[in-house]
Amino acid sequence: MITQDQIKNLQERSNALKRYLDIDGKRVEMEEEELRTHVPDFWNDQKAAEAQMRKVKTLRFWIEGYEEVASLVDEVVLGVDFVKEELLTEAELDDLYAKALDKVEKLELRNMLRQEEDKMDVVLKINAGAGGTEAQDWASMLMRMYLRWAERHGYKTAIAHLIEGDEAGIKSVTIDITGDFAYGYLKSENGVHRLVRVSPYNAQGKRMTSFASVFVTPLIDDTIEIKLDPACISWDTFRSGGAGGQNVNKVESGVRIRYQYKDPYTGEEEEILVENTETRDQPKNRENAIRNLKSILYEKELQHRRAEQRKIEDSKMKIEWGSQIRSYVFDDRRVKDHRTNYQTSDVNGVMDGDLDDFIKAFLMEFAGAEAE
Repeated sequence: MITQDQIKNLQERSNALKRYLDIDGKRVEMEEEELRTHVPDFWNDQKAAEAQMRKVKTLRFWIEGYEEVASLVDEVVLGVDFVKEELLTEAELDDLYAKALDKVEKLELRNMLRQEEDKMDVVLKINAGAGGTEAQDWASMLMRMYLRWAERHGYKTAIAHLIEGDEAGIKSVTIDITGDFAYGYLKSENGVHRLVRVSPYNAQGKRMTSFASVFVTPLIDDTIEIKLDPACISWDTFRSGGAGGQNVNKVESGVRIRYQYKDPYTGEEEEILVENTETRDQPKNRENAIRNLKSILYEKELQHRRAEQRKIEDSKMKIEWGSQIRSYVFDDRRVKDHRTNYQTSDVNGVMDGDLDDFIKAFLMEFAGAEAE
């Protein structure tokens, strides 16, 4: 049975959330914001109206989330008396406590996502490292892992572009993931992922090491203005589809955009390449490619801001975009994050999309530093 100390801790965390989130203030604010949606010409400016509805939705999320936490905590407190009166069993009270604790932890975790970009959707790109089929198979496994994670959380996914491997797996894939705070959670996945396993592609059954890189950028919408220089843009088109047969698209619906980018802070120049084969409609693919290009440019600006913030942050491990962040050692039954040192033996669960404990450990370690 749970202890009085556990109940006291639960109450303190619930009260702290009410203060941090300023629930009373949010209730007043939501009433005011909802009134603005009732004016007769509200939908005349659709973009402004949609932005207003998102604001109301966010306020409602925090208020209802806290109210659910407070209700569950009250049930736990009352449950202690019910156990004494034999109206509730100790096991039922333990279940109530576990449910309340889970809701408290989830709301605390969401409260860590305070950056403007955290609430955005995500463009997630996976590139296989050197190593041919072995690395390409690993990239395919990572793609499935993230698709399963998104499915677990009720997020929508769309494959914007995929290049299949020579024999198995994939060379690269770009996935658009849509859902509340998708970027806030998945920013923890940025970096190099290392696989160690007995290779199914090696006749001698040797232990092989493979790498794949994951790039995560916030998927911007129409509310964010990103200026593109038309003189720096060039387009190519190509046929999209599979290896042959009916899957081949006879029309050049795939698009490739090249953007000659010059960093406004360092003066360095680079070519940004974006491909999109999401639909069989070339204009739609062009629109998606432009959106993804703008997302990359937005992420570059965010990287600059984060770098400036981290110049004084020497006590913690830097969050390098190109660094090796996690090892998946299959034969030792171990997945370990090298930034937080969190690890688990549930390899199958992780590869099936159970990443929440890794994400939580990352946010606990680094979210506070980002907010400073």
